[in-house]
Amino acid sequence: MKKIRAAIASKNPAKINAVSNVLKNMEWAIDLSAIDADSEVSAQPFSQQETRQGAVNRAKNALGDYDFAIGLEGGVYELEGTLFLCNWGALATQDGQVFTAAGAQIPLPEEIAEGLRKGTELGPIMDEYANESGIRQHKGAIGILTNGLVNRGEMFGHIVKLLIGQYQRHSD
Repeated sequence: MKKIRAAIASKNPAKINAVSNVLKNMEWAIDLSAIDADSEVSAQPFSQQETRQGAVNRAKNALGDYDFAIGLEGGVYELEGTLFLCNWGALATQDGQVFTAAGAQIPLPEEIAEGLRKGTELGPIMDEYANESGIRQHKGAIGILTNGLVNRGEMFGHIVKLLIGQYQRHSD
């Protein structure tokens, strides 16, 4: 069995664990590396398009000589006057394919949306909102907003499954 060399375009533990947990359930020989890759979008993406583009850019920027790279990006977007949390992933391959998928979306309370509209990133806002620190490194905003029923790793894990499924279908 050929060993697959893959990269996760992040040093964030929640994102690394999401990819690692999905890949360890695959019957593949895989070597996963965490690469700090630039999203080339705003630190706080503010639309579906910008969030998706950030994931694509991260995957492409981490690809190097790996067989594939996965980029994951969280952002927000406005719909009917309400800000929603959104999450996108991308998987880039050596043959130029880029697969994308989106995950959970949930409305943000207005007190969180206010801070975002003033230019503050979601991570620090959520730390203050929940009176915790480093929320983006583990449960994420989704964990706070779902009272712990869904955490950031699970949410990104679902996106990774969508990406890997597309990759497998393409590779068959």
